Amino acid sequence: MQEKDGKYIFGVVKVGEKGQVVIPRDARKVYDIKPGDALLVLGDQKGMALMKTEIFQDAVDQMMGGIVK
Repeated sequence: MQEKDGKYIFGVVKVGEKGQVVIPRDARKVYDIKPGDALLVLGDQKGMALMKTEIFQDAVDQMMGGIVK
């Protein structure tokens, strides 16, 4: 794992026949990803990203906090 200013390179993973990838151990440790955690897959024309759904939900809750009670 290489880290610079909070940005990481965890290595290369391969996509299996069923479309599965293994998240590298160091990445799981840094982002506290455990078996059973739900991840949101985001993407655009340039690539994709994974985010724990609880982090995304916390951001939505903050944005909506003053709107819906």
